Amino acid sequence: MPFKDLPIALFTGSSNPALAERIARAYGQELGKLTRVVFSDGELYARYEESIRGVDVFLIQSTFPSADNWMELLLLIDAAKRASAARITAVIPYFGYARQERKDQPRVPIAAKLVADMLVTAGIHRVLTMDLHASQIQGFFDVPVDHLYASGVFAGYFQRLNLTNVVVVAPDVGAIKMARAYANRLNTDLAVIDKRRPLQNRAEVVNIIGEVKGRNVLLIDDIIDTAGTLTNAANALRDAGAHEIMAACTHPLLSGQAYERIESSALSKLVVTDSIPLKRKSNRIEVVGVAGMFADAIRQIATDASVSTLFKP
Repeated sequence: MPFKDLPIALFTGSSNPALAERIARAYGQELGKLTRVVFSDGELYARYEESIRGVDVFLIQSTFPSADNWMELLLLIDAAKRASAARITAVIPYFGYARQERKDQPRVPIAAKLVADMLVTAGIHRVLTMDLHASQIQGFFDVPVDHLYASGVFAGYFQRLNLTNVVVVAPDVGAIKMARAYANRLNTDLAVIDKRRPLQNRAEVVNIIGEVKGRNVLLIDDIIDTAGTLTNAANALRDAGAHEIMAACTHPLLSGQAYERIESSALSKLVVTDSIPLKRKSNRIEVVGVAGMFADAIRQIATDASVSTLFKP
């Protein structure tokens, strides 16, 4: 039987149930019923409370720390496989461990490949995710990967602000490709911050490549963790004569002193998606929703239609 003729079921893990609810509402279907238990020693337990035999199952779970979010997803996949689900798609708005995607030093793991192998071994048939830290991670899987881009919602947001004299800035060399895509969509110039990282979670600005003096700046990145890279870049741009400085980052991990750094930096506004729930509110941070994008992608997958049509401006 073609997958498009199968019944659909949406389920969520515990990492971001609010986003899962919004995805289900945008799709027009309620989330399926699950029982989740955490034993006193921390061990996880999951059970589907409805039959999923012969069903096209979509499991929504962001995999930011702790590692329990990964473990819960693996348990849900295994349970769905053993319950005879026809197809299992892991919907992972934020794909954790993606920053360890290559062997850049001796004796280190390629963690992104490891978790990809774990997902496939557990029994997934497909992955749906957004703004992977490195696009080559798609090649770590032996199953199809549909990769969504938050640029669609971010570009629309900034276009509605009617900004003038804008330059898009990549806060480091690794963000150039993403920043160029935004510059093309917004029809503006591109600049790059040349930085070095002497230690993990520490970055230093060395040079600014491009003209930013007197211009409104839009910093673009996929992940904001401790906010060191982003706020150092914003402060360097202010010192170089930039006017208003805003930023857009897809995945707001915001760990350590991130909130304090953002609120004391030259950033006037940071726009993020709801791929990860915020730890607390800030008057400098604004959230844009991606539930509609994921609901549309799920609908395309469920009906065996093209997901790439969602990327057209």
